[in-house]
Amino acid sequence: MVAPADRTGLSGPADEAPPTVAAVVVNFNAGDALARCVESVLAQGPGVRLVIVDNASTDGSADRVEELYGRRDDVTVLRNGDNPGFARAVNQAAADPACRDAEFLLILNPDCEFMPGALRTLVAALRANPQAGLAGPMVVDRDGQALRGTLRRFPDPWRSLMQFSGLWRLGRRWPLFQGVEPVSELPAAVTESEAVSGACMLLRRDAFERIGGLDAGYGLHCEDLDLMYRLREQGRVSLFVPAARVYHLQGLSSRSRPLWVHWQKHRGMQRFFGKFQAQRYAWPLRWGVVAAIWARFVLTLPLALLRR
Repeated sequence: MVAPADRTGLSGPADEAPPTVAAVVVNFNAGDALARCVESVLAQGPGVRLVIVDNASTDGSADRVEELYGRRDDVTVLRNGDNPGFARAVNQAAADPACRDAEFLLILNPDCEFMPGALRTLVAALRANPQAGLAGPMVVDRDGQALRGTLRRFPDPWRSLMQFSGLWRLGRRWPLFQGVEPVSELPAAVTESEAVSGACMLLRRDAFERIGGLDAGYGLHCEDLDLMYRLREQGRVSLFVPAARVYHLQGLSSRSRPLWVHWQKHRGMQRFFGKFQAQRYAWPLRWGVVAAIWARFVLTLPLALLRR
């Protein structure tokens, strides 16, 4: 039986109350990282229920997790016969009875690991700000250094051009040149932001349901930005919570299929632009932006393949 949360954290006396946090992890061939992710979530304390959706993995990672945790009441493993994509799998888990009554929904990559107390800190930040719909932690590497994307702005054609060209560095002196990434040091306190890392997102469940969950039209990449953009349209801010730290082993999803992942990333860019920004521009500029997205795909493809 999962213990309910108290008013400030994840622990409390055992009874029949629903979990505070329903954690969703979508797995596709994450290897040993999946078991480490699950262990780190469960170590955050009672009040957490975990749902793992396996998208037809072939590496035995889901089998290993079922061996280790399958007898626990607070862990559920759902298996798909094929790979329907990340967004569909998250929505599938969110609709599962194991997640239905939770106050918060945690969307976590299988190659992430929580540092001690990180989930409690995220929960406290959301409870302290009624306008906040989502909170994200400081996402770090093994050396504790913040990874790119842990705090960011929504991409648009100009910001993306500044980022890709490297001119965003001039934004330290001239704001016109600022790109998607911040040009100054990351804040040390909880900060309202346009977007945080999609590797780890804690949401109010009612806010997630109100916007209809993730957009299943994305395959992989940019569905997180889409989610945060729609939350913002409804007056819900996103919080960057630097005191909460999560380790992320980047690139795990692209190692076995780099071309597919690289294509999905740029397909996601086009979808995001088409949904939220294209209507601001005349048709020649719209097509120019789409052409630039796929030119970037071609230019950066060799590097994506080399990182395999």
